Amino acid sequence: MKIWIVLGVWNLIVFCVYGLDKYKAVKDKWRIPEKTLLLLAFLMGGLGAFLGMRVFHHKTRHRLFTIGVPVCLLLNLAALYVLLFWHGGAGALWRQ
Repeated sequence: MKIWIVLGVWNLIVFCVYGLDKYKAVKDKWRIPEKTLLLLAFLMGGLGAFLGMRVFHHKTRHRLFTIGVPVCLLLNLAALYVLLFWHGGAGALWRQ
């Protein structure tokens, strides 16, 4: 159960970062580097990044993001599947 809370909070943070970057884009202020945004998506934040792109209409014209973020989301789901079902369930993640 803890892993879902941690992932939920992390994805909420990533979602907010995408919203912050959109705000900064509109206000013509210093931006969060694209590498950072993609890294956050890759590091188990794919859902937050994907939702942030859709809700804030951010980076939706950039091919790197329109392809990269969904790929990150799929990789995140695959990693969760492997960790939860091939390595003894969520409890195994917290026992080590």
